[in-house]
Amino acid sequence: MTELAIGIDGGGTSCRAAVADRDGTIIGRGKAGPANILSDLENSLLNIVESARQALIDAGLDAEVVTSVVSVVGVAGANVMDYGQRIERALPFAEGRVVTDALISLQGALGDADGIVGAFGTGSVYNARRGGSMNGIGGWGFIVGDQASGARLGRDLMERSLLAHDRVRPASPVTEAVMAEYGDDPERIVNFAHTARPTDFARYAPMVFRHAAEGDAVAVDIVRNAATAIGESLDALLWPECPSICLLGGLAEAYEPWLSERYKPLLAKPKNDALQGAVELAVKLLNDQQRGEA
Repeated sequence: MTELAIGIDGGGTSCRAAVADRDGTIIGRGKAGPANILSDLENSLLNIVESARQALIDAGLDAEVVTSVVSVVGVAGANVMDYGQRIERALPFAEGRVVTDALISLQGALGDADGIVGAFGTGSVYNARRGGSMNGIGGWGFIVGDQASGARLGRDLMERSLLAHDRVRPASPVTEAVMAEYGDDPERIVNFAHTARPTDFARYAPMVFRHAAEGDAVAVDIVRNAATAIGESLDALLWPECPSICLLGGLAEAYEPWLSERYKPLLAKPKNDALQGAVELAVKLLNDQQRGEA
């Protein structure tokens, strides 16, 4: 009977894992490369497993113990077609569940309480728990979704820079900085865009926020549009007695000043992060399994 649970947060930039005992005490942590299952399923699986192996090694255990643990993997795209199921079938764990990154984010931020979480990193996703019922929205990937994500901010910046170059829209310091980076050659931007992954676009998000804080008109417009998209998603999940909203991810703090004032009284600091949420769900799965075997 296995006594170990591994929680895995498969992000678009990196994959983090933590191994815990049946009481939820974390005894080892590991990290590997990105796990974007919608754009690179094969390497995502490799990184998910490698992060688990590294966590076991960090705990002083043999990496091959990976075949006898219970695991919960949270990853963007798990709700799209059969991507999550394909990863789940290929996992080497004794028992492995693949869930959305929104679910592990919610569990980490709220524990078992009600509320709403919005997670903003390379991608974006939302989830709510109300009276024990779950409702998730977004997380549809960079091409047709992930509004307000780092990837979308970067993509929007590229678009606005080309529009400024063509004199369709006004230029600004941030569009001039982007054009200068590409030698004032729009074809180089187009070439980048055709080969870039979401993480490549997302690296421009800090530039957008930095220029927006300085009052750059284009950057301000991009961030305001993103904040509006966040508000629309929160409104789709909110209910009158909702106790709290937690914003998570690398861009959460940057967005807070740009949100409508009506959301701010509900904003609360998360209890923990998505990785802790994955660990908690994995420990629950482990204990449920052991009760069933008993």
